[in-house]
Amino acid sequence: MDTLLYKLDSFEGPLDLLLHLISKNKVSIYDIPIVEITAQYLEAIRGIEDSQLENTSEFLVMAAQLLYIKSKMLLPKNEEEEEEDPRDDLAQRLVEYQRFKEASKELRKTEFSTKYMFFKEEEAIKFPIPEYDKKHTVEELIDAFGSILQRKIRMAKPEKRAFSGIVGREKVSISDMSQRIEEKLKKFKKINFISAFDGAKSKPELVAIFLAILELISTNKIVADYSDKDRDFILKENTRGKK
Repeated sequence: MDTLLYKLDSFEGPLDLLLHLISKNKVSIYDIPIVEITAQYLEAIRGIEDSQLENTSEFLVMAAQLLYIKSKMLLPKNEEEEEEDPRDDLAQRLVEYQRFKEASKELRKTEFSTKYMFFKEEEAIKFPIPEYDKKHTVEELIDAFGSILQRKIRMAKPEKRAFSGIVGREKVSISDMSQRIEEKLKKFKKINFISAFDGAKSKPELVAIFLAILELISTNKIVADYSDKDRDFILKENTRGKK
């Protein structure tokens, strides 16, 4: 056999070298003459231990696998049992590698075809924000408050008036509740209608908060707009003027 001289760094790895040898010998991937290919492969990587290749170990591992397959092929076969071809796994790996190699060539063509193409940068399109002009009735606010009230009642602890024989009647200031709402709006700019009742511990306090909201709306200090996204009223300061 003639001495084979290969520059291993021109191959992407051991599978690339194997494909080259198979192509050179004009044999099928599925019927590799393992004795000849193994001999040629070992000749090609002779002296690889002294090379500076980063993937030296990959070539040596493949050499060990080829020798293993060669030894399996040379062992006497049991005619009564149908044994798997020890070359099948290697053939499958070579076929997959060949597919990826061909695909990379096609992608490389696309890379060069678009090398000198330039695309316009994305432009931010600004749309004017329409003012919310839908009018809501007090009844809609009352309905929303009713659902909040029922939810709070189910989750709340017993109210003080349940112990009226022990403690006095609870008094809640509407002005205090108005101040609390205005402070929330100064901090968060806008709040959900339901969140205005956060922290309420009794039904009188819930009612006082609701009355405070109505009073703030009637005096044009806040507005209540409905949000389809949140499915709730949104409370915010009235920046369009106050009475």
